[in-house]
Amino acid sequence: MLCNGSPDPTIPQEINTFMSLWSEETNEDFQSILNKSSLVLSLIEELEFLLLSTPSEELPENTAVHYTQTVRQLQTLLQHKFDEATEHLLKNAAALSDIDTGNMQKIIKDKNVTLCIWANLNKNPRFKGFDFEEEAISFDLPKPLALSGISVRILHTVYDHLSCQSPTFLLHHRKAQEHHADTIVLESAADDWNPAEEEEKPAESVAVAEEEVKSEERKSVVSSLSSRDEARSVNEPQEKAADTARKETESNPGDATEGDSPPPLPSEDHPGDILEDDIVDLRQFSSLGGVYYFDVLVLPPQCKQVNGWTMLQLVAGGLQKYPYPPELSLNSSLRVSHQEKDTDGLSPPLVAVSLKVTHDVIFFEEPQVARWDPEIKNWKTDLITSKKYNTELRELSFKMDAFHVFTLLQDSHLNMPYESWELTPTGPNQVSFTIACAFTDILIEIKDDQCRLTSASNTDSDLSAVIGRWMTPLRLQAAMRRTGLNVFPAEDSGKYVSVNKKDEEAERMTYKEMALLSQAFTFGWSKWNQSCGCEQIIVKVKEQSDPPAENDWSLYMLSTQRTQRLKVSESSEEFSEELYDGSEFHSTLYHMIKDYCSPEATERLKHCHHLFVDCAYQLLDMTRVLTYS
Repeated sequence: MLCNGSPDPTIPQEINTFMSLWSEETNEDFQSILNKSSLVLSLIEELEFLLLSTPSEELPENTAVHYTQTVRQLQTLLQHKFDEATEHLLKNAAALSDIDTGNMQKIIKDKNVTLCIWANLNKNPRFKGFDFEEEAISFDLPKPLALSGISVRILHTVYDHLSCQSPTFLLHHRKAQEHHADTIVLESAADDWNPAEEEEKPAESVAVAEEEVKSEERKSVVSSLSSRDEARSVNEPQEKAADTARKETESNPGDATEGDSPPPLPSEDHPGDILEDDIVDLRQFSSLGGVYYFDVLVLPPQCKQVNGWTMLQLVAGGLQKYPYPPELSLNSSLRVSHQEKDTDGLSPPLVAVSLKVTHDVIFFEEPQVARWDPEIKNWKTDLITSKKYNTELRELSFKMDAFHVFTLLQDSHLNMPYESWELTPTGPNQVSFTIACAFTDILIEIKDDQCRLTSASNTDSDLSAVIGRWMTPLRLQAAMRRTGLNVFPAEDSGKYVSVNKKDEEAERMTYKEMALLSQAFTFGWSKWNQSCGCEQIIVKVKEQSDPPAENDWSLYMLSTQRTQRLKVSESSEEFSEELYDGSEFHSTLYHMIKDYCSPEATERLKHCHHLFVDCAYQLLDMTRVLTYS
């Protein structure tokens, strides 16, 4: 239905033609790339939400795998174009040099990408660093580079296309196999896996993995669909090591990968453990505020004007990174040890970075810093020292042994478990959903088939991109996670936070009943929900009246078989399953409540729209308030 000239990412011919034509274009300036990047990001987002929102039975065979590969190819092409545009800009650095300093410093940005670039044209030996005041980010240049023909680039993207490449990003499934019941398989879609690792793999294994991929992709978070380029399985020693690390994380969830020097995971019995002590577990931590591509680059030959002609020496290989530190063969851990002790003059100086955390994300605790290791495709917390954070000014500074891609991390489960919650009707096909968390209270409005974040207390961040904007539940979930307001547990979040475990079938049935009745009844958290076991669920309910009643709550106990009204109240000293006087049990909460509701409430329920009911159910199921409160 779109007639704006953009390709349909679901049609292979269109999207492949688009990528092929764009990859052949050369000498594009950075602003042109920025303009086209908005289109590319929208295509990626369209494919991601198609995979999330489309039922598996409606997707043709291999379509999910194709969509995922397309997303990865678009991401790779976009980063390649940014590198090409950077090279094109640096070739004209002399013409763009600053009169006062003799060097080039420039900022180019849009809403998604910010480029801060500095070129060392003057080669002043006393130059120490540069501060991009407009973007509140600065770097210190190591002395060995002051006389070199180099350029420093800080490319900040508000999106994160790296985390989803990490093996720790995907959910680890335990698969029972014949003769290998304890084997762990790390599943991920792969469009660029290593062929050498696949040579001896049976064709049947590949087919099974593809089917698993399609199922997993629709359950993952939005950004997980943005790439799957890891190997589909690892060897048995790695699998056992991952199992050991995961068990340790489960028993000590608060200690895993926290801070700059996380405690080491036991690996005495598993020397080939892929989860080292400094690798970030992306099932527990989230990247916030985007990614900072911090690079030192070789300054290409500059354009020269000769007799009215512009001459440029062409160098093969494209944009080149400058090797720093020069001792590439030196062991990294030894290098850091020498740098910290500063006992010899052979160790190269550390690279210092200072920045101001953007106001569109919320850090309830001091942000952690991690660097990207391209060899193992993981975020790591090693080689980062001297970290300081000013909470009031939101200023962060730290040092690294080299120029690394880095990001800021926060525990994904800071706001879990919730302290309480309430679902209250506010109008025709409209309710308010309040969740009280440890650090903030969140209010979400649901109206018809959409919802919006209305407020989040105890935050000083700019949430204008989320607050007050009507969205579908899936898009609201993605937007809130990007800002750091995560109240949407993942499938394995119970490993990292204490939960009030409930029968999954009973839990989902209760959410459906609550959504059906939410037009006329208020639902809330009950302290007795922890006392009734995992097979039953207790919620407190009261009919919406005008004016609202203060203490008219009733307690209902639900299971997969029946629903009962209890005699006990929230103020009772002990829990009892004794039934309310004169009450009978029903198969559903809907029929149970209708025994006590007024004619007005019954009338409101008759006019409740099915799309509103579905939207309310989706939010309840995403937040899982019955288990995580």
